[in-house]
Amino acid sequence: MIITDTQDRYALSFTTGGLLSREADVVASAYLRERDWGTVRRVVTERNLLQARTESSSLRVTRETIQRLSVFEDGELEFLAVSSLTERCHLMWVAACRRYGLIGAFAEEVLRERYLLLTPTLGVDDFDRFITGKTLWHPELDELKASTRTKLRQNVFRMLHEAGLSSPDGEIIPAVLSERVHEMFAVRTPSDIRFLPTHLPADVSPR
Repeated sequence: MIITDTQDRYALSFTTGGLLSREADVVASAYLRERDWGTVRRVVTERNLLQARTESSSLRVTRETIQRLSVFEDGELEFLAVSSLTERCHLMWVAACRRYGLIGAFAEEVLRERYLLLTPTLGVDDFDRFITGKTLWHPELDELKASTRTKLRQNVFRMLHEAGLSSPDGEIIPAVLSERVHEMFAVRTPSDIRFLPTHLPADVSPR
């Protein structure tokens, strides 16, 4: 089953966890054995496969990882399970963009747009302006506490850094996709490449 943001309101539960690439490797492997997300959640938490310090932390991180991985088809999950670290990071950034409409819009409208316009940096002010611009259509953003907005912003920038798409000082790093990741992203309509700072069809590296 694929979980996506189909409601008008943005889902805003990505306040912690970062990119979850390590966790995705564990959870995807469990899914490919079980082929049932409910069973996967039980197995991962009962066996503490994510090596969380507390049960509540294990439940929270497992739930969030499953939410993101659930946007992938089984074939995509099979690929993720054998992907390199760089490929998995690109996959998990796209998973976050698919799962959360707000992150996807930010990636397409700000991150990639700034890259294509040869604007080399991305700062917190860019995120804040983006959020402010979205409040007209998404009043739930205007209702956010300042602390929650800060957590959302921090986690988006953490994801970008962990995905290798930005440096600690905010420099945008072009995504150099492997051929097989490029093919997987490009086959969708619209292409998932819209979420990445890269050109089409350039910036494709060998496997």
